[in-house]
Amino acid sequence: MLMRRTIEADFCVVGGGMAGICAAIAAARGGSKVVLMHERPVLGGNASSEIRMWICGSVHENDRETGILEEIMLENLYRNPTKNYYIWDTVLYDFVLREPNITLLLNCTCMDAQVEKGSYKYGRDIKITKITGYQMTTQTFIDVRARYYADCSGDSILAPLTGANFTLGRESADKYGEDTHVQKADTMTMGMSCLIQGRQTQRTIKFIPPSFSARLKRSHFEHRNPDIYNSSENFWYLELGGDRDTIHDTEEITKELISLATGTWDYIKNSGDYDADNWELEFLGFLPGKRESRRYIGEYMITQRDISDNVTFEDTVAYGGWPLDDHFPAGFYHRGVPNTDIKTPSAYGIPYRCLYSKNVENLFFAGRNISMTHMAMSSIRVMATCALLGQAAGAAADVARKNSLTPHEVYLEKIEDLQDALLDSDCFLPNKTRKVSALCKKTDIVGGDALKDGQDRPHSLYNTKECGIVVDNEAVLEYLFEGEKKIEAVHIVFDSDLERNTLPGDRCEQTHNTRANVLLDSPQMHMPKTLCKEFRLELLKGGKVEHALEASENRKRSYHIEVNKEVDCIRLVPISNWGGFGKTRVFSFDFR
Repeated sequence: MLMRRTIEADFCVVGGGMAGICAAIAAARGGSKVVLMHERPVLGGNASSEIRMWICGSVHENDRETGILEEIMLENLYRNPTKNYYIWDTVLYDFVLREPNITLLLNCTCMDAQVEKGSYKYGRDIKITKITGYQMTTQTFIDVRARYYADCSGDSILAPLTGANFTLGRESADKYGEDTHVQKADTMTMGMSCLIQGRQTQRTIKFIPPSFSARLKRSHFEHRNPDIYNSSENFWYLELGGDRDTIHDTEEITKELISLATGTWDYIKNSGDYDADNWELEFLGFLPGKRESRRYIGEYMITQRDISDNVTFEDTVAYGGWPLDDHFPAGFYHRGVPNTDIKTPSAYGIPYRCLYSKNVENLFFAGRNISMTHMAMSSIRVMATCALLGQAAGAAADVARKNSLTPHEVYLEKIEDLQDALLDSDCFLPNKTRKVSALCKKTDIVGGDALKDGQDRPHSLYNTKECGIVVDNEAVLEYLFEGEKKIEAVHIVFDSDLERNTLPGDRCEQTHNTRANVLLDSPQMHMPKTLCKEFRLELLKGGKVEHALEASENRKRSYHIEVNKEVDCIRLVPISNWGGFGKTRVFSFDFR
């Protein structure tokens, strides 16, 4: 008989892609006991070394996704200057392991769920009481009993296991008034891809294709045009399966994708159309990266109309900005352009109500499976946006735990608390500004009010092109009170070069955490030169330091430091930056 064990938790996250990682970390940092169940041996999902899709997000100026994702990205720049995928895997692994409140279950497939059916508040009729995973490496069944669950699996595995409402496929244009060519609803989706990556060498290398390789010719690459010397060539268009079932037909589709991938490399190497003699195949993915399958039905379903019209939601908890990038279901074998590319507004809001189930009382979700139409998904699905959704879901689960609420009750009673928690955690919410205390606003500081306006980046929504102040290194930024004041928390935000202009290479190299093909002259990365490298924070009382934080190799953009002390002075001293400049920009330095 196989072994079985049970884990009790506050919050169980299924799926360790970027959404699941951020959901687990956000809840754990708030104090929740979290289980993160992931069926693969490495974290990251589509961003992992197994699949190798790079992380994309909003394409608009100063829209870079911050919060937990920016922490991860900056750590990757510090530890992984050559963008090595295996080091990237360890960065993600480290971020999860360093959280004492997370129990990580790798190689563990969610395979069953136990629910209670009944009449619950606000029309819900199902409550999850347990999920079961099978961990293949230990041959053990693991039952997780939690108060709240989040499905960040992409394929929405908890939908068929629990009876949660979901949808699949493309809606007709008239259902939500969307700008889509689909006149009659169908079950077709975007396809999946098995990627290839090449490495340039200094010697001739042969490639002999396997017997199963597709035999391709120039006509197959119309509108696709492989270019191994272009840093943006990641072969995303090697895509199939959207005209089939992207869950149940995955193994058959994968066989075709591997054939297509090796056939593409054969064509590049042996057709004579490319200068590829000195290139070797660095990577071929045997696990497809998936774009679309089941999507949950939540309290609200965001549509393409909401995005294009830039609707303002009172419960905004994340944002997007990737184009409406809808791939045709036939993928590589669709003749003509492979996708749409329709611009979206800068930092359009995504409401919290899209992140929890309409009929399951204690189910959150985050990633490409949230409550949205197919057309909205064509923009929201990219991983940087999914990471924001994950952080929002994890923070919401923690708010729910602290207040003994259901996910829907968080919306009804505590949505402002959730938004405040996200803003304090360095998330940008398009229609919200981080709160600064009245005492902070009326207390003078060197440099004026620019450090305490709650705006932690320059942005068109703030009508600003600059943020904060630039100070000489070793300059003292100081709040000095008349008498002692109770300080709950101090907030600091440095300039991490959101546009990444201080990094080497072209825009693709500057803005992506990993690379596709490796050239002989591929640049080595470094930390953003604008970011403060060394600083000191002191809280003083009667001339004595009550609290201090010192950093000599700072890799973080933002700090929100819980203090809860009476002090008479708060002092920040930026000492140096990663670029070796004599001055350092500080975006925010305030307290409450």
